[in-house]
Order: sequence, then structure tokens, then C-alpha cells
Amino acid sequence: MKNLAIFDLDHTLINTDSDNAFPQFLIEKGLMDADYAAAKNAQFYQDYQNGCLNVADFVRFAIEPIKSFSASQLSELHQEFTQKYIMPHITQMAQMQVQSHREAGDELLVISSTNEFIITPICHLFGIENIIGTKLAVDSNHCFTGEIVGTPSLREGKITRLDAWLAARGETRQSYDKIYFYSDSKNDLPLLEQVSDPVAVNPDAVLLAHAQEKGWAILHFA
Repeated sequence: MKNLAIFDLDHTLINTDSDNAFPQFLIEKGLMDADYAAAKNAQFYQDYQNGCLNVADFVRFAIEPIKSFSASQLSELHQEFTQKYIMPHITQMAQMQVQSHREAGDELLVISSTNEFIITPICHLFGIENIIGTKLAVDSNHCFTGEIVGTPSLREGKITRLDAWLAARGETRQSYDKIYFYSDSKNDLPLLEQVSDPVAVNPDAVLLAHAQEKGWAILHFA
């Protein structure tokens, strides 16, 4: 049997939070009111760190300014966002870790609570095609509605979404010899506890203490 290597994205594969950075980028572009949006964005980020983020509310906030954008407008916007806010935060160590699993023949997967519009092009920078993020609803014109579809991939939702992804492939977690999961956040403890090889990367204080107690691997991508 082969192995499955799962990566969180924000503060794991990249040394920033793409979900938090995107509203900052929209403020810079003049697409959000600076004072209101900055305060609101900071509160949502604090909620995430405290483990109480309402994903649906955050998505409505972050997507509202671009709901009417066409696919080509969104692509152009994302390219600029990636260049300015993401590329400087991709470390060689993260790239090497992904590559080591690729060379070992492991299946690669990213699971992030951030929505799929934001994370998909970023995951492609690592050559990862299997991507699970919070799904965004679209209308009949293929524009975002600001709502989410299904279970957000946050906390226990990552387990739900992982199992659904595996089932769609005719697999279960038992289909793999080893399952690695790399994450920085206490929010990911539910899934970290479920895999054979949990790895704390740039861990927050709660995850660091838990990893040390459990004897988990601890890495720092700098």
C-alpha cells in the first residue's frame, strides 16, 4: 500500500495566512473600506486563533467585493494576489518536504479551511492537484454568491471532508499504509489525532505542547 501525505496550507506550506491576507489585498486594491474591513478581518483572524471562527460569516465578508467578478477578472486578481502576498512566503523547506513525499510515490493532498478559490492556485505552485478547501457557492452566471457549500474544512470538518474525498475515490483511510498530516494549528488536532504520522509544523503554543506530550514530530519551515 502507498502512503498519503496531507498538508495544511496556511502557516504550514506557506509562512502566512492566505485567508487573512486576501482581504488585506482587497483593501489595498480599493475594493474594501480600509478601516471597517481591517478591523473586521482582524476579529475573524482572532476568532480562528481562538478556535471559534464562523467560516460562513468570514466567507461572506471576504467574497462580497468580488461577487460580480468574471472568471477572467478573478484569475487576474488572484495572480496579482499570489505574486504580492504568497510568493514571498513559500520556503525552500516546505517545497523540499513536498518533493520528498512525491519522490517516495506518496499521494499528495492539501486540506485547508480557506476557500478553494484562494488555495487552488497556491497548491498548484507546489505541484499538488488533490485539494480540499471550503467550497464556494456560485449562481447561474458562475459568479460567487458569498455562501458556502457543504461542510467547511475546519476542525472536525477536515475529517468529514477527507473521508468524503477518499470515498469518492473508492478508498478509506485504511487504504493507505501511512497517513501523514502536517499542520501548524490547534484547530487541526482532531485530524492530527486520527492519522498514523502527525507532524507539527511551525506549531502554535497549544499544538506545540500537545505534540511534545505525544512525542509527535515537530518541524520548522523557515
